[in-house]
Amino acid sequence: MFILVNLKAYDCDSVAIAEAAADVATDTDARIAVAPQAVDLAAVAETGVETFAQHVSPNGHGSHTGSTLADAVAQYADGTLLNHSERRLRLADIDASVETAHNAGLETVVCANNPEQIAAVTALGPDAVAVEPPELIGTGVSVASADPEIVEGAVAAAGDVDPSVNVFCGAGISTGDDVLAARSLGARGVLLASGVAKADDPRAALEKLVAGL
Repeated sequence: MFILVNLKAYDCDSVAIAEAAADVATDTDARIAVAPQAVDLAAVAETGVETFAQHVSPNGHGSHTGSTLADAVAQYADGTLLNHSERRLRLADIDASVETAHNAGLETVVCANNPEQIAAVTALGPDAVAVEPPELIGTGVSVASADPEIVEGAVAAAGDVDPSVNVFCGAGISTGDDVLAARSLGARGVLLASGVAKADDPRAALEKLVAGL
């Protein structure tokens, strides 16, 4: 199972969380990555943890003020999230962002709300897709327990389009039981945020997430 921790724009110590994630990954052989704000990518990468950008733009170099270029991100990061519910893209832009990310050597995880959208973004050739019902994001109520059918449906939808694309489960993931539930439904990873980013002890939170694995 892949555990991808999205730090969003939370008021948290991204480097301290990254150091905790790197330690837990080393101690347990779990695959854990951290997605900080763009300004913190270099500092997080220096901790040795697997590092993901929260977004890359669909364009390359040129007159594109405010862009986050895949080539620039790739100096520090291993991969990128795309199309998170809080950073929605048009389908054509997802396609272009996946292409620019892959050309830069970045792994791609594309988020979507439901199995139908999962099928559509799977067809664009990302490395993984993550099903995240937006109404459960940040609630602490795991989609794997609240709506297991949507996870199973996403796994089936992606498999019908391209079985090589991994399916992750997001929204409300915060405990080791949530991770195990996601795995039992066919997910190959989880995407979470506040359960670690807002934890009083991020390392302990991460240890609990991977304990059952």
